[in-house]
Amino acid sequence: MTQGHTITIEQGTQRVRVVHGDQVLAESDRPLLLRETGCPVRYYIPPQDVRLDLLTASDTHTHCPFKGDASYWSLPDAPDLVWFYPEPKPDVAQIKDHLCFYEVEVL
Repeated sequence: MTQGHTITIEQGTQRVRVVHGDQVLAESDRPLLLRETGCPVRYYIPPQDVRLDLLTASDTHTHCPFKGDASYWSLPDAPDLVWFYPEPKPDVAQIKDHLCFYEVEVL
């Protein structure tokens, strides 16, 4: 990481849930908690705990100099609702293929 910028990842133990409208999109008791300088805690959820059947791959891709290139998934009424890193940088390899949502409820 560059000086003054840190990322830490730890195995979470609290149950988290992602709800959009009245639909539960994800629920997990094994999220990865990613803490990054200047950003809120992000919960990266294993794909097995996400309703991938409800999501559609997006054409959106972004680049983070610390994590790598992200790909996005959408709902019909919520574009780019979730992102993941198919090939993250080595320092954050644990988040590979885990999905991250903007709004996560910690239970």
